[in-house]
Amino acid sequence: MGSIVDKNQLANICQEARSKGLTVVTTNGCFDILHVGHVRILKEARALGDLLVIGLNSDASVKRLKGPDRPLNKDEDRAEILASLACVDYVFIFEEQTPIEFLKIARPNIHVKGSDYKPSDLAETPLVESWGGRVEIIALVPGKSTTSLVQKICKGSRPE
Repeated sequence: MGSIVDKNQLANICQEARSKGLTVVTTNGCFDILHVGHVRILKEARALGDLLVIGLNSDASVKRLKGPDRPLNKDEDRAEILASLACVDYVFIFEEQTPIEFLKIARPNIHVKGSDYKPSDLAETPLVESWGGRVEIIALVPGKSTTSLVQKICKGSRPE
């Protein structure tokens, strides 16, 4: 089971892991309603290294990104759920809209994003590459997204 960490803990954990030659993998997101698409991507991300650290957008950050009706779940609840997954080692809640500050602290060897992004379009790519890391793109699970789940719930639809 993973842990929810603060800035100092995150820096120490990642620095110690790298000093031991371990591969630190990060990813980030809102994870407002955890679904199978998230779980599959997180498991695949974890398989790329020795340690998986999730940067979780805070409530205020999600609201700025997704609108006034989000998040549906509070950040401490979302963090606890993510930390309970076997593939997740640490969760860090960040306030900014982008994961730049989180990445400066974690300094991952590999930063993972879903295939709805291109490395060349990400603000974090030059940062991660500046210390010799790389951005890895993982295919999304078709038809599995928080937005589609929210739409189904609002319409009263049942799962297929």
